[in-house]
This record gives sequence, C-alpha cells and structure tokens, in this order.
Amino acid sequence: MNARIALALILLALGLWTAASFLPALIWATIMAVALWPLYLAFATRVMGAPSGAAAFVFTVLVALILVTPIALAVYEVAQQSDLLADWLKRARESGVEVPDWIARLPIAAESMEQWWRANLSDPKAATEWLKSVNADNLSDLFRTLGGQLVHRLFLLFFSLLALFALLRSGRSITSRFLETCDRLFGDAGEGLVEKMIEATRATVNGTVLVALGEGIAIGIGYFAAGVSNALMFVIFTTAFAMIPFGAWLAFTIAAIVTISEGGSGVAAAGVFLWGSIVMIAGDHFIWPTLVSGSARLPFLLAFVGIFGGLAAFGLMGLFVGPVIMAALLAVWREWIFRPVPPE
Repeated sequence: MNARIALALILLALGLWTAASFLPALIWATIMAVALWPLYLAFATRVMGAPSGAAAFVFTVLVALILVTPIALAVYEVAQQSDLLADWLKRARESGVEVPDWIARLPIAAESMEQWWRANLSDPKAATEWLKSVNADNLSDLFRTLGGQLVHRLFLLFFSLLALFALLRSGRSITSRFLETCDRLFGDAGEGLVEKMIEATRATVNGTVLVALGEGIAIGIGYFAAGVSNALMFVIFTTAFAMIPFGAWLAFTIAAIVTISEGGSGVAAAGVFLWGSIVMIAGDHFIWPTLVSGSARLPFLLAFVGIFGGLAAFGLMGLFVGPVIMAALLAVWREWIFRPVPPE
C-alpha cells in the first residue's frame, strides 16, 4: 500500500511538472467551465436540443468572441495611433513641440505642467536629450518583445478555450469521476467540500461580471455627460477592463486625458476622473465583496480577504482562486472540525 501511495505521488508530481507551463490555462478553463456550466446547459437545451459536442463547440466559440472582441478593439486602436506617435517623436527631435492648448485647461497643476513642457519638449535640444532613450532600436526591441508576449498569450488563450470545449463536452462524466474520487479520499464530506468550492467559483465569477457591467454603465453615463469623444467605445473598454485589477482606472483616466486634449473643459475631464474613481472605489471595495460573500455564503471579511489576498498571492487568477480557498477552509472547519457531536 505504501508503495502504491508513493508511486501515485511521484506520478502526480511528474505530471504537474510536465504540465507546469499549461497549468494557468487549465485553471482558467476550469474556472470558466464551472461558472458557465448552468448557462451552457440552458443554451444547449434550448438552442441545440441537448448537450452535445456540437453544442459545446458553438458555446465555446461564443465565449471566445466575447473574450477576444475587446482585446482586438484595443489592439486596433493602438495600431491606429502608432503613426501619430512616430510623427510626434520625429517632430519633437527636429523642431520641438509647442505647449498644447489643453494643458492650460488642466484643473490641477496646469502652470507646473506648462513649465515642464517648455523646459523639456519645446526646445529641440532639450527634447532630443529627454527622448534620447526612445530610439528606433529600443522601439523595435520593445515591439518585438510585446509581439512575442502577445503570441504566447494568444496561444494560452487558445489552449484555455480548447480545454473549455473538452470540459463542456464531457462535463457530466468528469464531474462524476471527480466526485467519486473525493468520496473515496475524504468520505461523504468530500462531496460537500466540492459543492462549496463550486458555489464560491460561480459566485466570484458572477459577481465580477455583474460589478464590471455596473461599473462600465455607471462610468459610461459620465462619459456621455462630459462629452467624451467615442464614448461608446470607452464604455466597452471600461466594462471589459473593469474585470482586470486597475484596468478601468486606466480606461477612464485615458478618457479624461482625451477629453481635455480635444478641446473639452478641464472641469469635464476632472469630473470624468472623479466620477470614475467614486464608482470604482464603491464597486470594488464594497459591492463586489458583498455580492461574492452573499452568493458563496462566505462572511464578508473572509470574502474580502479571499479576493484581495488571492490577488496579491496569485495575481489575476487569485481573484477567483482566493474565495474558493476561503470557502474550502470554511467548509472544512464547519463540516469536519466543528461538527456538533450528536447527544447520546
């Protein structure tokens, strides 16, 4: 028996070591499969007639479109602005860049910003010195590195979607085998532990999506009120990036800069940033943990620690892994340790 356990542990370690580079993609696929399983069953039953390989494939394609569309739009917008950036750098080196009119309309630090601009960018020599580190070779290396990272991330995304398709297609079989394994290892309490982890995963994903949609819509109202150009595009970006830590902050900060650089008032730009900050602070620090704690039946403090502690420990994946760990610990404490002893 001891030899079997040792062999199993060795094979498990070797398997994890072999699949180490693919583990994040597999974890993401598992999170998506657990969170989207009820939605997939409803889609497969109503649209495709019944769960099947074809239903899993179509559903995975729809998920891919939802995930890839904001990324594609962002890459397209960056590519559109690359020529303008190159022209600006060339002009700065040759003749300097005059202080833009919108700097004078900044609600805060307009005078100091104007002085810095004149000292560093208006004078061609100063601009050349300041931009010395930004040369063609550095930009080429930067784009080459970013391109390699983009290809790597796209491959991992493709692998996650492939794993998601496999999990959806064989979901019932995989679930029954997994529950049977938990029953053999941990007894009847193992199935309850799995259920708590599934509830925490779905609650975290659903809470993240709902809060991101709410934050995107609320901040989008501010875009339209302030007259931000391409407000609808910024709403899409803000909603998508709200699911990433500090992503929405970047989106509405850029929206405020665009507003003032295109002739808008400094008050409108400051209003966009202030309103976005209020919405994000309320959504991320109060509404989101409350939704997760309620749906996952976690105390608010445990949900808060799970979300932000998981983010600090595991990165973006920790947003979902952290609450699952807290839910598992709470289930172990309630069901295995603190279970009341029945009276004799």
